[in-house]
Amino acid sequence: MEINQRTQMGVHGAKGTKRKARLRFSRRRTLLIHDRTNLDTTAAILLRKTKLTETSLIVSWLTEAHGRLKTVAKGARQPKSRFSGVLDLFFECEIQFIRSRKSELHTLREAALNETHEGLRHDYRRVALAAYFVELIELVTEPDHPSPELFDLLKRGLGFLNANPAEARALLHFESELVRLLGIQGQQGVTPAVAIGRVYHRLPAARAGLIKMLNERAAGRGMTKSESQASHGRHEKMD
Repeated sequence: MEINQRTQMGVHGAKGTKRKARLRFSRRRTLLIHDRTNLDTTAAILLRKTKLTETSLIVSWLTEAHGRLKTVAKGARQPKSRFSGVLDLFFECEIQFIRSRKSELHTLREAALNETHEGLRHDYRRVALAAYFVELIELVTEPDHPSPELFDLLKRGLGFLNANPAEARALLHFESELVRLLGIQGQQGVTPAVAIGRVYHRLPAARAGLIKMLNERAAGRGMTKSESQASHGRHEKMD
């Protein structure tokens, strides 16, 4: 009798364990399905990154399909992270992220590197101008508002700096293209910088110093007429 009771208890215990295992599997499957339904893939340019924890980063992107957004890159600061060598300023990537339903901070799942813009990293002026482009984009965009035209403008601007010197003409051209795409050209005689300042109430603080540095470089070089014409031709490539 006692043996039968123990056997029955064992059977019931085994059934209970199986039920718990099925529940755990069901929950995992539900989470996986949830992840897949919220998984987005898009081309993206890395705007900035900040430390979140000892192992993770918050990464800001301008994406082709979703506009500007932020993602958490879990484990990105670990030596053997799958994101190692992939997340740096101005990098152009193909990213997959899991969209959050509760906040504007999403989870980065994968990032495949397409372009590092290595050429612009060897010159401080190019880096400074690229950073100014990024600040302008951050100023005029809202999170999760698709703007493929602005993505294309930033991509072209970084591509230009990857192959050419940084010049004040490039800065002014970028601003001009930006106000054209935004539709805020303003009245005749109003410069793009003034138009941006009026609509968004400010310009990036680095602008004045950056223009001064670029103009001083051009004056120091003593650009010849042929060099000036070549420079004009290079900027037309950004159009």
